[in-house]
Amino acid sequence: MEEIVTKEDLRQFGLLLLDSMRSIIQENSNEATGLLQPEWLKSKAVRKLLDISAGSVQNLRMTRKVRFKKVLGSYYYNKEDLLKLFKDESN
Repeated sequence: MEEIVTKEDLRQFGLLLLDSMRSIIQENSNEATGLLQPEWLKSKAVRKLLDISAGSVQNLRMTRKVRFKKVLGSYYYNKEDLLKLFKDESN
């Protein structure tokens, strides 16, 4: 029994393949968007985001109002804590 592949079969296969590739690319781009939003921010990013001075950032750290980590001399602050802190103060 011999099977014959027609041009129409190839066209349908191509369309199916393109559709599958588009959905995979869309899923990956949605995941990548989440990766672009870091959980921990450097001091400079915090100052820029909140428009506050370096002393204010240090004060938040010293009073333990936000979680922080020190990695190789740089401080990183938890973004969720910062947003929650300033959301609470606005209420």
